[in-house]
Amino acid sequence: MKLVSFIFGCFLLISCGASVVVDYDKETDFSTQQTFQFYTEKDSKVNPFDTKRIETSIDSVLSAKTWQRTDYNRFFVDFFVDKLPAQQRSTIGIGVGSGGGGIGIGGGVGIPVGAKKMEHVLTIMFREATTNQPLVWEGSASGLLKENATPEQKEGFYNLMVRKILSKFPPKSK
Repeated sequence: MKLVSFIFGCFLLISCGASVVVDYDKETDFSTQQTFQFYTEKDSKVNPFDTKRIETSIDSVLSAKTWQRTDYNRFFVDFFVDKLPAQQRSTIGIGVGSGGGGIGIGGGVGIPVGAKKMEHVLTIMFREATTNQPLVWEGSASGLLKENATPEQKEGFYNLMVRKILSKFPPKSK
């Protein structure tokens, strides 16, 4: 039953269709060396558990693309998450009205329904492993996640976000 609810939750996240924004340096050749390491001086802006979930997901996706995580790497991978309060869209409306003789008076209030959600904007960056570490690729996507999400829901959410962002990596050679 947990598997069915997990798959259903992932389906809902996919159907929301988070848009992915990508930018990169056209001069960088991503095909010569496909090695990376995570940037050590990062502030991911999320708790250590979520940081580990995102790192594991990035490592898995890049490994599937035949990239290797090594100590002698060509690129540093950095990431962070911005959390923003999401606009509550589901409400129940209660209204009171009175009218007569062409004059009407009314009032209403919306009561939020469901768990509070936060918009998470995940940004993944690739920097060259050189002295000044220039940024050579950046991708980001946003999605909504319940504030009280379970660890399994967070893992599924971040896996989906990472896969969407890295589906555009590396850029196609021209």
